[in-house]
Amino acid sequence: MEQLVLTPVDDGVAVVTLNRSHARNALNSELRAALPPVIAGLDADPAVRAIVLTGADPAFCAGLDLRELGQRGVSADASSVRGPFGRLSTPLIGAINGPAVTGGFEIALACDFLIASDRASFADTHARVGVMPGWGLTVALPEAVGTRRARQMSLTGNFLDAHTALAWGLVNEVVPHDVLLERATELARDIAGNEADGVAQMLATYNELADVTDDERWGIELGNAEAWKQRGIDPEEIERRRQAIIARGRTQI
Repeated sequence: MEQLVLTPVDDGVAVVTLNRSHARNALNSELRAALPPVIAGLDADPAVRAIVLTGADPAFCAGLDLRELGQRGVSADASSVRGPFGRLSTPLIGAINGPAVTGGFEIALACDFLIASDRASFADTHARVGVMPGWGLTVALPEAVGTRRARQMSLTGNFLDAHTALAWGLVNEVVPHDVLLERATELARDIAGNEADGVAQMLATYNELADVTDDERWGIELGNAEAWKQRGIDPEEIERRRQAIIARGRTQI
């Protein structure tokens, strides 16, 4: 039987691969049911410090399985109101290896940031199909590219190529297809090498700030910073980490 989601873990980094390549990783009912628990399990595993999410070539995810949708319809998913995975405490990097369409686009938008192959493309075809987004696309897409560009994508259903996605701020980097996983995993290892509680608190702060007004955001960051100081700072540990940063040559992103 086909294993729908592959999840190797190495040195604190999990690589999750949607594995229905023959169907362009389209979200049939089995894959929609399987993926969120996999991500939740990795998020709860203290040995996993960062997660990379990708698809088996040639696509990242073609969205809902339209063949299944036409035959059986689609039942409501028992998913979080915060997208397909809810709020995670483990950083999630999208390695977008090909088209990310509709529900697959929403999965990409649920990641903390995206690294794209030069073969990647993005489209919101909900209006073309005649279904509505339920995993937060109308919230997350305007946050990524701005309201007017988001409306353009959703109302036209047109595709956005990788380099335009970079120019619009949807993805962080575009890399040659053959080195996509290498680059995404490299960044995941950078995250995994940082202080675990600090990474979790930083991510939690970003998530909390996304839910409130601008005035509240300033206060939340200050409050979290003050609470963090109460943990105490070990000068020897700070110095050890400073030396490690120098050794890694982290002068650039």
